[in-house]
Amino acid sequence: MTMPTRTLLLFLTVSFIYLTNTITHAQSSAFIEYYCENAANYTRNSTYKINLSVALSALPSTNSGFGFFNFSSGQGSDGVNSAALCRGDVNSDSCRRCVDDSVVNLQKLCPNQKEAIGYKDNCLLRYSNRTVLGYANAPEAFRLYLWNDRNATDQDRFNRYLRPQAATVQSIRYAPACSAFGRGVTLVQCTPDLLQLKCRECLESAMSQFFSSFSLRMGGRNLQPMCNFRYETYRFFNDSTLVISTPPSSSPAPPISLASPPVSSPSSGNSSPSMTVIIIIIIAIVSVIVIIISICIFIRLKKRKQTSSPKTIETETMDIGNPESLQYNFSLVKAAANDFSDDNKLGQGGFGAVYKGMLEGGQDIAVKRLARDSGQGDVEFKNEVLLVAKLQHRNLVRLLGFSIEGSERLLIYEYLPNGSLDQFIFDQTKCTLLDWEKRYKIIRGVAKGVIYLHEDSRLRIIHRDLKASNVLLDAEMNAKIADFGMARLFKPNETQGDTSRIVGTYGYMAPEYAMHGQFSVKSDVFSFGLLVLEMVTGQKNQCFQNEESIDDLLSFAWKNWRNKTITSMIDPTLRTGSGSLREIIRSIHIGLLCVQDNAVNRPTMASVVLMLNSVSITLPVPLEPAFFMHSKTDPEMPRFHEYSSSTSSTGFEKIKIPKSSEISVNDVSLSEIVPR
Repeated sequence: MTMPTRTLLLFLTVSFIYLTNTITHAQSSAFIEYYCENAANYTRNSTYKINLSVALSALPSTNSGFGFFNFSSGQGSDGVNSAALCRGDVNSDSCRRCVDDSVVNLQKLCPNQKEAIGYKDNCLLRYSNRTVLGYANAPEAFRLYLWNDRNATDQDRFNRYLRPQAATVQSIRYAPACSAFGRGVTLVQCTPDLLQLKCRECLESAMSQFFSSFSLRMGGRNLQPMCNFRYETYRFFNDSTLVISTPPSSSPAPPISLASPPVSSPSSGNSSPSMTVIIIIIIAIVSVIVIIISICIFIRLKKRKQTSSPKTIETETMDIGNPESLQYNFSLVKAAANDFSDDNKLGQGGFGAVYKGMLEGGQDIAVKRLARDSGQGDVEFKNEVLLVAKLQHRNLVRLLGFSIEGSERLLIYEYLPNGSLDQFIFDQTKCTLLDWEKRYKIIRGVAKGVIYLHEDSRLRIIHRDLKASNVLLDAEMNAKIADFGMARLFKPNETQGDTSRIVGTYGYMAPEYAMHGQFSVKSDVFSFGLLVLEMVTGQKNQCFQNEESIDDLLSFAWKNWRNKTITSMIDPTLRTGSGSLREIIRSIHIGLLCVQDNAVNRPTMASVVLMLNSVSITLPVPLEPAFFMHSKTDPEMPRFHEYSSSTSSTGFEKIKIPKSSEISVNDVSLSEIVPR
């Protein structure tokens, strides 16, 4: 969007808002007429001023239910009596706004008079140091006459239908039916404190006074504090909210608003020409704004499409539009997995079992059958799947799709025939299949996958459970990181976080996370360092027999490094192979740098990748790593140290997804990819 376009759009928007606010303010604050009685005044800090503030503050909360308000404060000459009356066809919200606005503005217009009255189209407000209830207790000046400039052209018709209204006011007051005069309508109203007799007298007097001076007008009003009437040749009231009441003759009357039967309005009304012009201007401004916004959006989308560069699988995710594009037919998946038989079972994870399957086209798949104890909805589950499916990298296990039927939820992944890394390096027979060249390739592949999660994916992702059993191997022994069940998401500019829910595998946790719940990208670096040491030594990260003593992997590695007996810690199958001893020792060095006690001293995964790919980079001297006390606890056992929160059906801790222009998922959890 160009600068002139933005400036024009901003100007039009501000103008529209200003004009709208001006119109709204004018309509809400302007009185038709007001009058300030100068017979008695008060000073700013007087007792009357205090009582006036109290009375008018409380007045809007005293609605009798008929749009009538009445409140008094103080006594004697300093006492204040206030009353307000809304037109009978005005709804309660509009009535309250009208009274509130009148309370504020009438005091400004009459800053020191003890008695005042203000008339709006929807309500009236009056206050005085005299009583404001009862008939004929207001000054003559409080009466307001309004009339139409147009004269009645048919005087006989006018006298025949309109003038009799004054003589038949009893029927109007006490019955819901009243006569119409041609195409005109009439509305009359009294304050509910008046008895029926006084109401009739007030209306008769008001009509008589008006018609004696304005007998041939096509419309008019007589507004008085106690009663009022209005007649027009068009419909001016709201039928749906009109109040009609006939109280007993011995009790004060609730407000009465009676109108003639519905008739069609004439083509000519009394709407203000200026208001018509304002409405036209508003419509024009809104139309221009909509057109400009539409043009700007079109230009921006076209420009983005033209300037977008080709995406690579290493740094961007696949173009997956919505979760439904990933959904598989449940029956087909179930049949592919041989009805989830034990013969097809590949393993059992923390959140369900995994089965091998084959689709009709001959494609091998791994099907994760999730546990059924989740309250997560289908929409949230689909959003999780969509998010994980967009994490596409050659060193991450690929999620193909999902399937839902009732409480059954399946995740479908690419099938990796060689299983997990731990099945090779910790097996006395299979470990010989992994010479140093293959192990070094796996180490670098895992490092590339982690740096993608940390820096190259659309969201910064911390795995938090990186270990040998969560690294799968394809047919060419390429490493693929799996199991995102403990993963946490960060905004691109975030680097660390805290949690009271410590989850993961005990022996692979960074010390700051295991003890204090603090995790960052350096937490994954620590786990990666342990994985490297396992790959080199062939020993699990747990207590093991070392000659006559019992050691854990970190203690064992540090003692040999410190005593310069590094070769004694290398896996025997690697000592006799053709691997580069210098490369193996350098890998041990990098592993020790990654497991240093202080997270600040650990390198980033980007630095680790450089160290692995370039022997010319000089490595710093590692400091003493973090040590864990000897324990009978199996470090391979997933640890759920939970103080709060809960896991979702896919095994993910609830996490807040940051806003993104391409991912609009909030408060959802990621799906784990394969079993642990």
